[in-house]
Amino acid sequence: MGLTEKEAAQRLKTEGGNVLGDKKNAGAVRIFIGQFKDVMVMILLGATVVSVLLGEVSDAVTIILIVLLNAILGFIQEFRTEHTLESLRNMTAPTAKCYRDGELREIEAARLVTEDVIELEAGDRVPADCVILSAAGFFCDEAILTGESEAVAKRAGLATDTDNSLNKHNIVYCGTSAVRGTCRARVIATGRRTQMGRISDLLADIDKELTPLQKRLAELGKVVAVICLVVCIAVFAAGVLRGEDVFDMLMKGRPIAIAAIPEGLPATVTIALALAVSRMLKQKALVNKLHSVETLGCTSVICSDKTGTITENKMTVTELATVGSTYYFSGMGYRRSGEVTRGEENIAVNPVAEKALSETLRCGVLCSDAFISGGKATSRRRGALSGHGEWEVTGDPTEAAILVAAAKAGMLKTTLEADSPRLKEYPFDSETRFMAVHVGGNSGRRAYFKGAEEVILPRCTQYMSDSGELLPLTYAVRSAISCRVTEMSDRALRVLALAYCDCENFDPDRGGLVFLGLTGMLDPPREEAKTAIRKCAAASVRAVMITGDHKNTAVAVAKKAGLFKGGMAITGAELNDMTDEELDRNIGKYTVFARVEPIHKLRIVRSFKRRGDIVTMTGDGVNDAPAVKEADVGVAMGITGTDVTKQAADVILLDDNLATLVNAVEQGRGVYANIRKFVRYLLSCNIGEVLTMFGGIVMGMPIVLLPAQILLVNLVTDGLPAIALGLEPPEKDIMSRPPRRSTEGFFSGGLMWKIVFRGIFIGLSTLAAFSLVMRMGGSLEAGRTAALVTLIMSQLIHVFECKSERRSIFGVDLLSNVKLLLAVAVSMAALAAAVLVPQLRGVFDTVVLTRNELLTALGLSAAVPVLSGLFGTVFRPGERR
Repeated sequence: MGLTEKEAAQRLKTEGGNVLGDKKNAGAVRIFIGQFKDVMVMILLGATVVSVLLGEVSDAVTIILIVLLNAILGFIQEFRTEHTLESLRNMTAPTAKCYRDGELREIEAARLVTEDVIELEAGDRVPADCVILSAAGFFCDEAILTGESEAVAKRAGLATDTDNSLNKHNIVYCGTSAVRGTCRARVIATGRRTQMGRISDLLADIDKELTPLQKRLAELGKVVAVICLVVCIAVFAAGVLRGEDVFDMLMKGRPIAIAAIPEGLPATVTIALALAVSRMLKQKALVNKLHSVETLGCTSVICSDKTGTITENKMTVTELATVGSTYYFSGMGYRRSGEVTRGEENIAVNPVAEKALSETLRCGVLCSDAFISGGKATSRRRGALSGHGEWEVTGDPTEAAILVAAAKAGMLKTTLEADSPRLKEYPFDSETRFMAVHVGGNSGRRAYFKGAEEVILPRCTQYMSDSGELLPLTYAVRSAISCRVTEMSDRALRVLALAYCDCENFDPDRGGLVFLGLTGMLDPPREEAKTAIRKCAAASVRAVMITGDHKNTAVAVAKKAGLFKGGMAITGAELNDMTDEELDRNIGKYTVFARVEPIHKLRIVRSFKRRGDIVTMTGDGVNDAPAVKEADVGVAMGITGTDVTKQAADVILLDDNLATLVNAVEQGRGVYANIRKFVRYLLSCNIGEVLTMFGGIVMGMPIVLLPAQILLVNLVTDGLPAIALGLEPPEKDIMSRPPRRSTEGFFSGGLMWKIVFRGIFIGLSTLAAFSLVMRMGGSLEAGRTAALVTLIMSQLIHVFECKSERRSIFGVDLLSNVKLLLAVAVSMAALAAAVLVPQLRGVFDTVVLTRNELLTALGLSAAVPVLSGLFGTVFRPGERR
């Protein structure tokens, strides 16, 4: 049996080791150096050099700290991603029980080759893709490959089968786990030729693209670079043409160079994203990659897994049908609350008085190996079970669902087993498709049967009526039961038939059974998921379901969740018949993708991306990892997700809830809106500062503001107010707007013109204040102080204008952001101190202004925003609120 060591060694040379593909990781130093290639970072590094040359060492240190912070955050993300494949390799079995030279030996799994024969038992990790030669009650957990949590029954098939496609009952797959029974199997694929190996190759071939925010910040960096270059050249040229000394112009250009560079911008972006990450963590969303926060806000398509994300991932008995009645069970999942009602009228019943109902539940409880604990039936009146929380479940989900349903009827397993202890058991087998137990007790011995209707019903000769009477199972009654099974199955319910017979001796193959009833169960949609899907529709975000489950089941769940409204469903097999071009043309028609494999998920994500969509993909198993990594935002499940998927993902949902993801999309939209707000604020302020210095030089004025005063402006306006503006709460209608297009520029919607014009007015107001105070007889120090007050106050007023791009200063809630109010108050206090405190006046070359001088400065600061706000209120009344 199996191979000889010599044969195995020869095959090992030919085929290679049973290991996943090994991709050489980039070194840590290389990854870290790569963080400094960004345009904005290069500008900041240039600013650092300029600051050092001009003697502004403290400014240089601040900029270096900002650059290092961004580099460290980027390094952590890339270094973590490099280890995704390493986690995948760790999921393969380290050893295998293999026949060599006719003996069963334990060898390294890496030495396995095709044609090796191995043994598997419960608890083993499958070391390679194998065809089953023989099996005894063998079940495998294939969730990491298929995403479906229920164990799959395996059985022997064609021994010469070498096709290791997914979802085959005679094939076991590398990396999956044996959960029950034993089997003997022959290796048909190793290493990269296994299903796990193919996923490894897919992961290795995917390169992560820049996020929309990174692309827009690169665009912004280029704009800033051009502005800095143009301003510096213009100032230098203007001075030289006027006959100024070259060295003097270099020294006069010093404050302009300081003013032109928005050194606070990267730090403000980083802080805004980091604070958003903190808020999202409180909402059960853990962000791995900082920039993905904003990308979530661009999402136009959410590709969601079914099990555990849209659904509860907890099988629930929703109805039970006897020959005479239909009973319904309220309460979803493993919740302890719920009640039993009869018929469409939902008539409350006493389960004990309903003989067929109570005996069906008794059969389901006793013919089960699952257990529930942690709940207490505090009220059994009228079929209700009060109490809070959930049952703790151990065992098969299908059996647990029946135990929970029985508990809602006041029937607990511990009580029933005490009255009817188990004597013998015939375990469920994938061939026979039923389970049976023999129990004893004071009322005699009885055998209970539970299984597929097509197996149980033919062995029944009688049925129990609702009153408990045993009646003949006629052809008409059999037909009615079969029709009922079909009707329940069409609604995607998983149906089990239950029966019994009184017997002293246990024979699982016997006939003459008494039919009791049918249980219908499903994995119900989460209530939060239904709300989230409606929220997506309102936000013009398309939600689609991608699942390994059957098409009918997936469509039924999608309908219940409110996802399937006029859309179509397609299977993986049908996708195989479509070219990429055909898929791109038709993908907009489909809402449900069923029976899909990892390569199908990858094709779906790439097709949406080719259409220009920003795609968010959720997943939990290894089979989801390639698509999760390929998506613009990859989202892993925190509870059921594998380490591989979590490392490939940008975001982890700690509660596996679609509603949490939709909330994260809302946060992402708010973050991007806030970034635009403080970019508008910072660039307007910087343009105002540059224009002030540039205009003064061109008009032959003395230097309007000294370097120390420019640094004070940057300190009080570029710092706290900008950061606080990044903490603005999302506008109320933010989830009723369509998502941004992937091609939309950062300055879209007229933002650049708003920035430029507002910056020009800030600069003109500052120059006007300087000129007017000088004409009023004030000293040069008084003129500079008035200019300083005007510049800072106009910027602090402008920060409130930046709270909304759609409303004027009179249309926004000025008090909605307490942190912004505090930041402005601190900045105003710093300005007041610089003007009023004698020690600080010496540092910043300021003087105390007269009342007229102060009113002139404050009036010019407020004039532009007040006039702009009144114009918006009068001529654009729709912007008021």
